[in-house]
Parts: sequence; C-alpha cells; structure tokens
Amino acid sequence: MTSNSSYTIEEVAQLLKISKLTVYDLIKKEELSAYRVGRQMRVDHADLERYKARNRTGSAAGDQPAGRELLLREPAKPAKQNKQQAIISGQDIVLDMLSKYIETHTSITPLRQYTGSLNNLWSMYNGECDIASVHLYDGDTGEYNLPYVKRILVCQPFIMLNLVCRTAGIYVQRGNPKKIQTWRDLANPHTTIVNREKGAGARVLLDEQLRINGIAREDVNGYEHELTSHFSVASAVASGQADAGVGIENAAKMVNVDFIPMIKEQYDLVILKRKDNLELRNAIQKALQSSDYLEQLAQLNGYDLSLTGTLIYES
Repeated sequence: MTSNSSYTIEEVAQLLKISKLTVYDLIKKEELSAYRVGRQMRVDHADLERYKARNRTGSAAGDQPAGRELLLREPAKPAKQNKQQAIISGQDIVLDMLSKYIETHTSITPLRQYTGSLNNLWSMYNGECDIASVHLYDGDTGEYNLPYVKRILVCQPFIMLNLVCRTAGIYVQRGNPKKIQTWRDLANPHTTIVNREKGAGARVLLDEQLRINGIAREDVNGYEHELTSHFSVASAVASGQADAGVGIENAAKMVNVDFIPMIKEQYDLVILKRKDNLELRNAIQKALQSSDYLEQLAQLNGYDLSLTGTLIYES
C-alpha cells in the first residue's frame, strides 16, 4: 500500500483490529483525520500512520523501521476549536438529506453511519452515535419505537422526534403469482423470502408479525437469506431470487416489483439530552421545521410528512 493510498472505515477497522464504531468514535474525537467522498468516509494512509505512531508504546524511535522517524516526531494536529461533530446513524436517504442540511446550515460536521434501527439504539447506548433513527414495531402494543427506546436507553434522558412516516409491507413479483396477501402467506411451503440483517427495523417487523401469528421462523423458506437494504431486498424479489421480502414502499418504486402495503410506520429520531449537545438538538429541531428541508422531503415518493418535526416523547 503506497503513501498516497486511502482506506474506507471498514478497512481501517480491519487494519487496527477494532470495530467500525470505534473508528467513527476516533474520528468524532478528532484523534484520527478523515474526509468524505460522497456518502463514504475515507482515511489517508499517512493520517493512519500518524495515529499509529502517536499511540505506539514500548519502543524507541531508533527501533522503528526506516522511514518512520518523521512520522514519530511529528506532533499531533491541534484539535479544531468550536467544531462539533455528530454521527447520524441509519440508512434512509432522508438522513443523507438531513446530514447535508446540517452541514450547510450549522457549524456541526455530520458523519454518517449506515446501520439498522436496533443496532442504532445500541450504538447510542454505548455512546457511539449522536442521532439514532428508528422504525421498530412492538407487536404487544402496536406502537412504534418508544417501547424499544425506553427499554434500551434506561435512565438516560432523551427526546424523540418524528422524521417521516412510511408505508411498510411486502415486496412481491409482478402480478403477485404466489397470491401473497397476509403475513401468514409468507409461511407457505411454496414461497421463498429474502430477509433483512439482524438489527434492521424491517427484520424486527417481520419477527413480530411471525410471533403474533404463531409462525416459527424455521417454517419460512429463505428466512436466513439476509440482505442489507430495502433496495437490495426489492431487487432480489424483482430478479426472481425470492418470491417476497419485507421493506418500505419507496424501494418498490425503484425496481420492477409489486408492493402489498401492510402497516404505516413511524421513522423517528432519538437524541440524548446532554449539556454538551444542546446545539445539535436545536439544529435538528430547526431542520425539521425548515421549509427548505421539508420541500426536499416532499419530492420523495412514499413518505408522509404529516408528523415531521413532532415531538413524540421527551424524558
């Protein structure tokens, strides 16, 4: 690898033998320099070597391989002043648009983390993200998000704001040849599904519906076949790899599949209430009331903005 090379976050995590979330935390704390290319964060080879050199223990500079002396002697870069960073965790395009709005209209530098709803909450619990997006259906109450947030963020004050509402349902092949209409139809032995990864909101929705209907996951063909986005699930159905999959309406409009609407879900944002993130909380609330941001959302298909910006809960 040459000195002009750069790494993705995943590659940095593999090289340092740490989790991707830890890499994001190092970037957030400005211990590791990174930059963004489109939707992807990258770290230059030289910046990674500087980080390693600053944190190396147990050996003197003279013991290092040739070419390392300059890196070892170079002082750490001074931290930027008054520049807050915020990790926004979730996968929907509306979060990319929110990130862009924050970057343009505030002094906050947003970083994006693309993981599912349940994993987002655990990241927040572990202090590894600042804004968690969630769409988690609770089959016992018929409610979205709050039961999960209260259970996981125990004794941590938070606010929950609605970002958008979306229609979730079942992707089926054109013409619906398997005649799928209900959740129970997914357990038909002649039907094969494709599933989302563990921690995704769509996976939780499917699991809850199977539980409510008394269906064992072992009785659903394809349950263990996992993909990592609504678009990839819809595409798998469109290409004939599966007969059905669970996701949101917007993705069905992008590929050649039919969509069976099953439930209106809340897609909410969770932010912890801390003294050091008041600017961030204010920025998010302002963004969700901004005509510029709302006009961008209104151009998307399959999103309901009737609750956008509404304070769903505050502890």
